[in-house]
Amino acid sequence: MAGLSSRSAVAIHALTMLAHRGEGSLTSAEIADSLESNPVLVRRILGSLRNAGLVSSTEGRGGGWSLARASRDITLRDAYVAVEEGRILSRHAHPPSDACEVGRNIGALLEVEFRDAERAMEERLDRTTIARLLQRVLAAERELASADR
Repeated sequence: MAGLSSRSAVAIHALTMLAHRGEGSLTSAEIADSLESNPVLVRRILGSLRNAGLVSSTEGRGGGWSLARASRDITLRDAYVAVEEGRILSRHAHPPSDACEVGRNIGALLEVEFRDAERAMEERLDRTTIARLLQRVLAAERELASADR
């Protein structure tokens, strides 16, 4: 199992940009510019977000990506679930040795610890919406602007 990748960060970044845009849409190239990333990667992530019902796309001239739901109704966990596969914390790639005291017991014990940790992270991500994250981005930007004066 791979664990947490950068897909979640890219997805949340894209959703926050789309929330900032409001009623309009953005192209994958515009989102990729903000991420300093490849538009193909961004389109792949946006496709997963579309499959999860978080964004929609319009083809052709003037088309692009937009939120499919209100930003206050999209949590960071929604973004995470849409783009990540498998568990957050990797387990043993293959079973440890039954001939060893640690090997015999560590898998079951880690499973409980890791499951609790994953549940805590999911609950935490559920508490923050894209709308709230955008408010925090804009507040941070205002602070930067006032510091530059």
